[in-house]
Amino acid sequence: MSLSRPTRRRILQTAVGAAGSGFPFVRAGAPPVVGQGNYRYRVVPDWGVLGAATPLKNCHGMVRDREGHLLLFTDHTANNIIVYDKQGRLVHKWGNAFPGAHGLSIVTEGEREALYLTDLQRHLVAKATLDGEILQEWHWPEATGKYEKEDQYRPSWTLHLPDGGFFVLDGYGRDYIIRYDVSGKWQGITGGAEGGIVHWGPHGGMMDLRDGKDPTLLIAMSDQQYLLRLDLDGRQLMKTDLPGGNPRQIRRHDGVYFLAHLADNWPKDRNSRGFVSVLDADLRVLSNIAGTPPVYGDDGHLQAMKHQEEVFLHPHDLTVDEDGSLYVAQFASGNTYPVKLERV
Repeated sequence: MSLSRPTRRRILQTAVGAAGSGFPFVRAGAPPVVGQGNYRYRVVPDWGVLGAATPLKNCHGMVRDREGHLLLFTDHTANNIIVYDKQGRLVHKWGNAFPGAHGLSIVTEGEREALYLTDLQRHLVAKATLDGEILQEWHWPEATGKYEKEDQYRPSWTLHLPDGGFFVLDGYGRDYIIRYDVSGKWQGITGGAEGGIVHWGPHGGMMDLRDGKDPTLLIAMSDQQYLLRLDLDGRQLMKTDLPGGNPRQIRRHDGVYFLAHLADNWPKDRNSRGFVSVLDADLRVLSNIAGTPPVYGDDGHLQAMKHQEEVFLHPHDLTVDEDGSLYVAQFASGNTYPVKLERV
């Protein structure tokens, strides 16, 4: 029987309210295999569902530490950071100071790891230990001369250099990219409208170190439906179109890139569903997990993609473990916990 889209949505919402995972097919039987080629996955039913004692709202950032724990950043101030083991069990949780929780990055500093967190409501970037001790904060970059007031600055993510320097994407504010040195001192600013960065573009991204010599900024340009590669001075090097996608964050693992698409018709249809793409070293799509197979035309251009299986609602970030399993955090998805998919 073919169900209308509103009917499918009502089923989804009922399932979310009843069980908190949001995936009715998981409880109905064996989940389907999604994706194409060498990148095919199966959902792990009810992974990470913790219940009322560990609430969440929107799941924004997700990283993995060197102990193999999965760290989730949510905007629920009962527990902004939720730490899981691979089986989806709670290890610990902390944080009540990030009502605008958004970007989460993890870096290695000598013998320790540290987290960088962005908050859209508090207009800041914070650095913390894995256990929640706040080490440093960076508030709105007034000294740059690009902002008249604090609420014009809404940082979405941080991108990190090997020497400890980092960049902040102001993806919800004025679209600037602010650079800080290893000591945390403001060093420069690029992007914005005058730098050719389109609004509702620089949402997430990564420092791409694949050639070992010339790091570049690889930025997920969300509503603009493309990836943008910049050099460290902000010069645009390459644009990779992703029609039908809405790239929110990109992660590199084992030589390929994993990209979370919030939805296939966002923001026009805020109930449209998303998918995850796998891209090769040249940023050509190899597989769309819960999306239509990638098709390149005779002219080499990627044809429009869209969701296919109803696995995700609004994928926002992801991380990958040593077995190749994916862990996907979702935004505006009915308070669902992260989704784990095992590679098959």
